[in-house]
Amino acid sequence: MGQLIKTSSAILSVIWLLCFPLKGNAQAFIEGFDTDTAVIATPDSLTLAALSVADSGVVLIPEAPKAAFKPDPAKAVLLGLIPGMGQVYNRKYWKLPLVYGGFMGFMYAITWNNKNYQDYWNGYKGIVHDAEAYRTALEAAEGGEVDFTFNKDWTEFYPGVDPKSIVFDVGRQNLLKSRKDYFRRYRDLSIILAVGFYAITLIDAYVDAQLFDFDISPDLSMRVEPVFSPQTRYSSRNIGLNCSITF
Repeated sequence: MGQLIKTSSAILSVIWLLCFPLKGNAQAFIEGFDTDTAVIATPDSLTLAALSVADSGVVLIPEAPKAAFKPDPAKAVLLGLIPGMGQVYNRKYWKLPLVYGGFMGFMYAITWNNKNYQDYWNGYKGIVHDAEAYRTALEAAEGGEVDFTFNKDWTEFYPGVDPKSIVFDVGRQNLLKSRKDYFRRYRDLSIILAVGFYAITLIDAYVDAQLFDFDISPDLSMRVEPVFSPQTRYSSRNIGLNCSITF
């Protein structure tokens, strides 16, 4: 019984010693703390940014990625009715010099051939008309002198030559007629080629828009491998090489 009391007394003494400094520290902390003051910690920059966004009420939404450009073939053809605009819509700007250079070349050919055609056509009409009129005037004069003014549309082709000596020359008339037909033919051909070139620009605009995102692999390789064909009822056994090209 006495031993139990001693043990209990030792335990209580240890507990009292452990609690005493805690009590003293707690009391010292409480006595040193002023209840009328508040300690405010300075927020960092990240906290300030978060508070600013929260106060403004603005919700930041990430921008959606822009879709890749894909031209519409129908729109490309529609814009291509104006020469070069289909290529601009497809962002193939390097083709503009080709388009406008081609049209300028055809327009020059059409204009030049048409001008020569008109000159020779007027010359041919002029010499035929003057031949008939001059013959009529000679018949009316009955061998006398005839004062006749010839058309400059054909006499300008023969400078320094007396018109009276060549107005009835059928060979010269046919020459003017053949030159007239020559330039008319090439004028019409230039018009046809210009229309064809215009159609090519429309087709080019459509194909470019249709195959705008077509992937062309740069891998151009040839593979060679052996091939064995077993014997069948219709063919014998064959051994050979198979060549395949990847593009």
